[in-house]
Amino acid sequence: MSEYYPVYLKLPGRKCVVVGGGKVAERKVKSLLDCGASVFVISPELTPGLEEASARGEITAVRRNFKISDLENAFLVIGATDSCEVNGLVAEECSTRNILVNIVDEPNRCNFIVPAVVRQGPLSISISTDGRSPMLARRIREDLESFFGEEYREFLELMGDIRQHIISNIPEQGKRREIFHCLVYSDIIDLLREGQHEKVKERINHVLGSGWTQS
Repeated sequence: MSEYYPVYLKLPGRKCVVVGGGKVAERKVKSLLDCGASVFVISPELTPGLEEASARGEITAVRRNFKISDLENAFLVIGATDSCEVNGLVAEECSTRNILVNIVDEPNRCNFIVPAVVRQGPLSISISTDGRSPMLARRIREDLESFFGEEYREFLELMGDIRQHIISNIPEQGKRREIFHCLVYSDIIDLLREGQHEKVKERINHVLGSGWTQS
């Protein structure tokens, strides 16, 4: 039985705190920014990349050691310092306040862990080993990246428009499911992989009829 419940967090506008200013912290900051989080970095020193992000206004940099008051209104916190004492304090204080906390490379101090992720636009596939082997999760991610290419991003972008059309024009749930099944299990993804976009349009028009036009 796994100790972890898989979930995707909606972060735009949420205060997320990264304690630490090194290379690991920089990677964590990037992943948070990619999800639209409001990122605060607490560290006396920052990598050049974090300094540039601060100068561009992408993050709020607090150039000092961690204080408990840094946790005020925080939704999520990542401890990424090279000090076990500081990381332990971050974990303890977050736990007391029921704040989501991840301490890098110390799963026993976390109440959530960060999976390896494959991304293709709207598609994201998360891989977790419950902290037992992050390297295996990375290997699996690399294997999946070679399979799920750009064609999946293109397909999902098409499906975003198509879904709205279907919901707006087809009230019957059973018919909707039938159409979605036909599209997802068709050869459209293969055609996108081969760059045959005219045939993709033909397949979609065959299923939806002439009432749909791509936006």
